[in-house]
Amino acid sequence: MSAVHEMEIRVRYQETDGQRRVHHANFLTYFETGRTEMLRAHGHTYRQFENDGLFMVVSEAHVSYRAAAEYDDLLLLRTRVEKIGAAHIKHAYEVIRGTHILVTGSTTVVCVDAEGRVRRLPDWMLEHHPSSAAAPPDPSAAAGGSAIVDREGLP
Repeated sequence: MSAVHEMEIRVRYQETDGQRRVHHANFLTYFETGRTEMLRAHGHTYRQFENDGLFMVVSEAHVSYRAAAEYDDLLLLRTRVEKIGAAHIKHAYEVIRGTHILVTGSTTVVCVDAEGRVRRLPDWMLEHHPSSAAAPPDPSAAAGGSAIVDREGLP
């Protein structure tokens, strides 16, 4: 899987606040769109995860705001795979208008089953990313069963 994906986003009116600037929470939605479209660009869909009984849940998110994006701006969203492990992926993002980086951020998503147990990422995902070559074994196997994602953090 290529480590970088780029896509354009046109800021819609409903994504803005009373000052016609993108509401800060919408950047997390943009990040999610970047992740899912990156997956689609490589011939896979999030629906495939669900059909296999797997889900990618956000365990961590960071956003840094440098400048505002406004209604009708055409933005470039750059999504990059920063790290991939046996059961998680860390993405980094840049939201760019013209030549100016407006927002940067990152998310970590963890692969879980329908009961919230951490599961290994599908082989097709691990095989296509260079940073996953030495991915550790399935975390649930080391625990002798299932590892549950809880408020204390990840196993």
